[in-house]
Amino acid sequence: MPLPLGPQAPSVGSDDDHRRAVARLVTHCQVDADGLEAIMRARTDLLLERDCGAGRFEAIEGPVRNYRRTVVVTPAAGDDHEVVQTVEFALTVPYFWWLFYFPFRRALARPASTVAPWWAPPTRLDAQAASVLGSLGLLAIMAGYLNTLFTQTIAFAGQEFHAGDTAQGIAGAVVRVGGLVALVVASVADRRGRRLVLLWSAAAGCALAVTGGLAPSLSWLTTSQVLARAFATALALVIAIMAAEEVPAGARAYSVSLLAMAAGFGAGLCVMSLRLADLGVRGWRLLYVFPVVALPLLVGVGRRLPESRRFTDRVPERARMAGHGHRLWLLAGAGLLTNLFFAPQSQFANRYLLADRGFSGGKIGLFSVVTSTPAVIGIMAGGRLADTHGRRRVGAFCIAVGALFTVLFFFSRGWGSWAWAMAAMTVSNASIPALAVYGPELFPTSLRGRANGLVAVCALSGSAMGLVAAGVLSDAFSSIGAAMACLAIGPAVVAVLVLTRYPETARRELEDLNPEDRRPPDP
Repeated sequence: MPLPLGPQAPSVGSDDDHRRAVARLVTHCQVDADGLEAIMRARTDLLLERDCGAGRFEAIEGPVRNYRRTVVVTPAAGDDHEVVQTVEFALTVPYFWWLFYFPFRRALARPASTVAPWWAPPTRLDAQAASVLGSLGLLAIMAGYLNTLFTQTIAFAGQEFHAGDTAQGIAGAVVRVGGLVALVVASVADRRGRRLVLLWSAAAGCALAVTGGLAPSLSWLTTSQVLARAFATALALVIAIMAAEEVPAGARAYSVSLLAMAAGFGAGLCVMSLRLADLGVRGWRLLYVFPVVALPLLVGVGRRLPESRRFTDRVPERARMAGHGHRLWLLAGAGLLTNLFFAPQSQFANRYLLADRGFSGGKIGLFSVVTSTPAVIGIMAGGRLADTHGRRRVGAFCIAVGALFTVLFFFSRGWGSWAWAMAAMTVSNASIPALAVYGPELFPTSLRGRANGLVAVCALSGSAMGLVAAGVLSDAFSSIGAAMACLAIGPAVVAVLVLTRYPETARRELEDLNPEDRRPPDP
């Protein structure tokens, strides 16, 4: 069945939402006059309700469809009242509705509050934003797997092909050259739309990744994954762009945190599959077959994912990149310095565990899952704090401390390595929603794809430099820990840049940050 890649905009909550029955929640309680007043008040928290009279309420805004709340009040003894409340609703979140169903149901069973629950965005999402985030979450899982695949398997491929640290570092650097292709693909999103690029990038990335399983040498493996990694990088970039363009200003970092967790889940699937590497010297090749399974899912995503509203409503005149040079080079430099450290950390962690600690593929997978799981807390906390308390302090603190804990991991033994790895993952991942949201925020709609592509190219250049430097320094010092300690200067400089040079963008509309996106008033 062909992918629906045309310009049509699917209706929000189509297909699986309409097949899924509307949930019905009935609660009984006895309340006094104040309690009755709270129940009869229109909600303004997770939903924005309209009072239709006679105890009936409908949703004006919120992540639901077919919403109706009915309240029946019967006098009881004294000044109390017997209240029967019936709520009917269906979430417009595709694929992941089951994660939010029970928390949402519990929240609706209680009187409205002015404070959103801890698991909800600080600012309310509408139906389309919730639907788009669900679809982007599935694409983020694919992107997470594809962007992790080469990094997680290079140590095992190196064993089969008898390649040392320097050769593996160079291979990782060459794969990052695909960032130049990612720049071109992301630029297409500024002309043809976000939806088209998302679907084609996901399809191409999955299809091209499979070729890695047939590689006869490290050079062939590296070459085969250049384009696969390029489309995966473009997919991740445009996911972040579309999320920023769809959600309200007070929920952008929260949305990035959800998508980062989805990408982390995709990466986790890749890590957990490392046990297959223990089947034999060629076992790692099986991980390159799994992306084929994702291809049929793109049919459903294509039906549910509309075009970005800001892209559809963009100002026809294209903005000039020259007017955004300061922001571009600021983010590009920070991306380069960040990846100078974190790219080799990601790739050589497996090499360290495999060669220096004697871990098997299965134990590496277990180690990664155990130490990465608490990172969910860091991502959620980082997203909420970035939206409510600002990006700069959260981002600067977490990236600097996360780098420090990472260096300590490479010098630790026994239980300490597990503890430092867990702390490093939790803290460094808290910086993701605070800093990743800057790319989509600081550029106008007509430049957003191209600018973020250029930033990605610089970040990938930092990855390449870091991988080569880590490999050479590791061979020179006979210690990957010493190499990582030298490269930790990168995140330290980024922390200073974030505190002193980055603007604060929390709770500001994209049009306020980029005035050229404002439409002129009608004459």
